[in-house]
Amino acid sequence: MLMTPGPTAVPAPVRDAMSRELINPDVDPEFRRIYDRLTDRLATVYGVEPGESDRPAGTGDGPTRDVVVPGGEGILGLEAAIVSLVEPGTEVLCLSNGLYGDGFADFVESSGGEATLVSADSDEPLPLAELESVLTDDGHDFEVATMVHCETPTGTLNDLGPALDLLEEADGEILTVVDAVSSLGGVRVPTERIDVCLGASQKCFSAPPGLTTAAISERAWDAMAERDPHSLYTNFLPWRDTSEGFPYTHLTTEVVALDTALGLWLDEGLDAVRERHREAAARCRERGAELGLEPYPAPERSSPTVTAFYMPGRAEALQERLRVESDILVATGLGEMAGDILRIGHMGHNARVERVDETMDALEDVL
Repeated sequence: MLMTPGPTAVPAPVRDAMSRELINPDVDPEFRRIYDRLTDRLATVYGVEPGESDRPAGTGDGPTRDVVVPGGEGILGLEAAIVSLVEPGTEVLCLSNGLYGDGFADFVESSGGEATLVSADSDEPLPLAELESVLTDDGHDFEVATMVHCETPTGTLNDLGPALDLLEEADGEILTVVDAVSSLGGVRVPTERIDVCLGASQKCFSAPPGLTTAAISERAWDAMAERDPHSLYTNFLPWRDTSEGFPYTHLTTEVVALDTALGLWLDEGLDAVRERHREAAARCRERGAELGLEPYPAPERSSPTVTAFYMPGRAEALQERLRVESDILVATGLGEMAGDILRIGHMGHNARVERVDETMDALEDVL
């Protein structure tokens, strides 16, 4: 049983959809219909109205974003967001308390930008006091700010509201880029306040890895159009208008799979899916407390999509025993904490109390 925080288990209807006859995405109009339905469904998940170019006249009065789905695993979206918005000399504020938050700074520097990393330890909340101090420093002129909603390696869910407040108060022109790859679909994301909000197919949607999702504001598109990007593939701008065709041959089977997965998600209902994630997370942490396991980070900052337990020096051995003895695959931490954190993914199809109980029963047996 796959209980990792992505890729997640793919339910049977999605697997069945993937086995159907291949559609040619370049010449078959059916593919365009499926892609358009997919982006409409994603707009519902993101909680936004389609962008002006896609919205029928006179419909909707909520925040608008264009939703696009390029072919490429979720990291493509993180890099493409930076490549699309950053050129040599662009100042970018990277707010971080984890591996993926730090990684944004690497992408910035690779694109010739100037990254200012405002960071906290991985068991701490986002460093708001330091953020406020940097924003009031006259020596900076930030054009872009990055942050992560769910730091999957530690199971941390960041409260983005206070950071977005500070950015808006300091300079309403700073474009915001948020990695919501491991939270989108399992918990509400404040997409209406974010210029580029990034997701992926293999996490809470329980589709195979292979697709990036992005909800992009009009002012972010305008900024991208003013840049001189050096890449086609790691660049969102070619996706702004695909009415005459896609920038490259799309990943047909993955698009069909994600569309089917989102159909299941929306049939269940947004509130029901999020409640299922909340219940699964609560059960996992309740069982962990009964076993005397230490959560990482504190429960009030833990994500409803993944639970991390702090097990110094034991995580990798326990992961292997669960795999061999119970045929249950969980994850360890990443980077420096690979051997110290054991992570159980209760996201997407796996956000079910019975699956959590089966996993925790097996973990109890190997402790």
